[in-house]
Amino acid sequence: MRRTTFHRASLAAASLLLLAGCGSQGGGGDKGSGAVSPKPTPTPTPSVTSTPTPSAGCTPVTSELTTADSGRTFCLAQDGTLRITLDGTEQRPWKKITAAGDTAALKEINYGIMLRGGDAGSAFQAAAAGTVTLSATRPLCAEPTAPGGVSCKGIQEWQVTVKVN
Repeated sequence: MRRTTFHRASLAAASLLLLAGCGSQGGGGDKGSGAVSPKPTPTPTPSVTSTPTPSAGCTPVTSELTTADSGRTFCLAQDGTLRITLDGTEQRPWKKITAAGDTAALKEINYGIMLRGGDAGSAFQAAAAGTVTLSATRPLCAEPTAPGGVSCKGIQEWQVTVKVN
């Protein structure tokens, strides 16, 4: 009971402080004129025809890419680095990450970390402007361990597009 009362009192005090701060506005003096100043007229900009920037429609790479990033498009600045880690299992391992497209745009570099069995990882550095598709696959199901067991032929695909500016 006491705890609820304290909580309600704290909530009421916080609400009063919030409302007190919302009602004040700064002005030029003690007495306001009551008039609202008009919005400034925007300066017209000259019409320029330009090609879309390479970063249009993509997300800047800020950290490591994972399986959750599949299907997305990313931007990478020149000389930027990109790390990819795909978590798999020994029963359902990822195949090596491959590159297609303007493969000169990304140069594979040392990943630097030892991976668990079934995982895949790669690191790339942006070397030139271009668009590269990175992809990998793994089985959807583990192979049967007993003779005569049921197996599936499904494949899980992972793919991202990287635009190097």
